[in-house]
Amino acid sequence: MSDFDFVGHYGEPEEVNHEDLLPENEVESSINCAVVGLGGGGGKMAKAFLDIGFNKTLLINTTPKDQPEDVDEKHLVLIPDADGIGKQVSLGKAVFEDNGTVVEDALRTKFGKVDWLFVLASGGGGTGSASAALHSVFERYLKSVQAEGEIVYIVSKPTAQEALNPTIVKNSKELLGDIAEHSHIVLDNERQVKLLRGKVGMLGMYPTANLAFAKLLAQVFKFSSEQSPIQSFDSKDLERCLRTKKRMFLGTTVITEPDNPKLGTMIYQNCLKYSPCSALKGRPATGAILLAITPEMADDPEISKHLDAAISYVGGRTDTLFSGVYVREGLPGLIAILCMNGLE
Repeated sequence: MSDFDFVGHYGEPEEVNHEDLLPENEVESSINCAVVGLGGGGGKMAKAFLDIGFNKTLLINTTPKDQPEDVDEKHLVLIPDADGIGKQVSLGKAVFEDNGTVVEDALRTKFGKVDWLFVLASGGGGTGSASAALHSVFERYLKSVQAEGEIVYIVSKPTAQEALNPTIVKNSKELLGDIAEHSHIVLDNERQVKLLRGKVGMLGMYPTANLAFAKLLAQVFKFSSEQSPIQSFDSKDLERCLRTKKRMFLGTTVITEPDNPKLGTMIYQNCLKYSPCSALKGRPATGAILLAITPEMADDPEISKHLDAAISYVGGRTDTLFSGVYVREGLPGLIAILCMNGLE
């Protein structure tokens, strides 16, 4: 073997796990992703993802006083030499720019290699609204681990009552302007409050809203990882949607009477009406309609006809449509998830 002893130098490298590396995500997904929550509001949103199994989640803040309870320290990153930002976005950006290496080091040691990075922030405060100052850090990290995906922002928009404060409005607009050309989702807190009013108290309002949205997005990821005997929404379909720049929209609904000839209209309008996201604006560049139906619905020729028509109806409202139809036992009705991408 002396002539070939060099071969051993080119063997498969052993994977070395850093002691600080977070465990793999428990959620089913076709993409390898991680979640970063910035600021108080973004951290609370990120906690909802952590709670449902997105173990590769970090909460980054400039103060320890605004961190959610019951979050293990291994998921927390505190920016040094800053005890809050005082709703000053310019100060938040300066702090992030000065401490970019702290954030980048945390991403490397905690996440290892991921392909997609979901950055969560609340518009209105100084820390979350300064999130875009870290965009180059996020890009550098993904490039360094040879990621195959990109960055997707998920940001919240203040309620009408919160918007009575000019500073909150200004900060929120700055954040939305900074991420406008990147892939992003805008959660409208006013819409979320209206959807939950009368169902939960004030204390549970945002935790419930955050958890519901985390589960909604997780279900999209789960569908993309599954095969369907009818029609599959695969990983490439999901990635195509996520790569479509500008704003994304997500909505969901339950249709208890799927034999309705106007099924397409019902799905489309209900998803728009009951979505936590800001309203549609402009024609989507890409979209996806994901349907979960019972075995009985799948065997019903009339319902199958309506399902085909519903997919065509939604397809006529976007340039490129992906779809998936999945069979589940014990559903309360037809479950539909609508995703639209590339909005203004």
